[in-house]
Amino acid sequence: MATIHHTTVTPTKLELLTAWLPTRPWYQGASAPELAKAGGFRLEDPEGEVGLEFMVVTDTSGASPVTYHVPVTYRGAPLEGAAEQALIGTMEHGVLGKRWVYDGPRDPVLVAQLLALLQNRSEPQHQNLSDTPDPTVTARTTGPALPAGLVPGDVRDVHEEPHATTLVVGTGEASGALTLAVTRVLGAPAADGSRAYVTAPWTAPDTTTREGTFAALR
Repeated sequence: MATIHHTTVTPTKLELLTAWLPTRPWYQGASAPELAKAGGFRLEDPEGEVGLEFMVVTDTSGASPVTYHVPVTYRGAPLEGAAEQALIGTMEHGVLGKRWVYDGPRDPVLVAQLLALLQNRSEPQHQNLSDTPDPTVTARTTGPALPAGLVPGDVRDVHEEPHATTLVVGTGEASGALTLAVTRVLGAPAADGSRAYVTAPWTAPDTTTREGTFAALR
């Protein structure tokens, strides 16, 4: 199980996202975001090498608050073969040293574990506590059973859409593929036709708890 180190990171996660979010096509705020943490959870890398965090942040820089879902990975070395737009930035961790922070949907380790979660083969973990499952994060199947041969490494296309990042993922069959949609703007209408989806809560600016779809497979 991953250990959560309560230590300093420089720059902070929110500082990294403040610079990165305005470069995303689904960003809806002003040029300089005003971010606050609003929730999230983690998944485990079976190899214990890559940190996998599904962050929720709310931006209050625009006319009305917008809440974003930003999955990120933390690595001890650059991700080989990663596209330039995959890197969010680097930070200095008080215990682990230099960490490379990547946009999660473009990191195969996070995609693999998100697919495992959608198939109920991975247990979501508390965002801030070590060895603590998070029962508020739920994976549901709504259609036919998912193929057993989903291939995390077979990501054929990644597209940025107004409210989501979508990936075409191979199923292990000769002509099979499914679309994995990672929600970016929380609260936006969910796409129809999902065969499985993940829901989780977050804290709204008015301090109420809201719940929505974080990822869906169709």
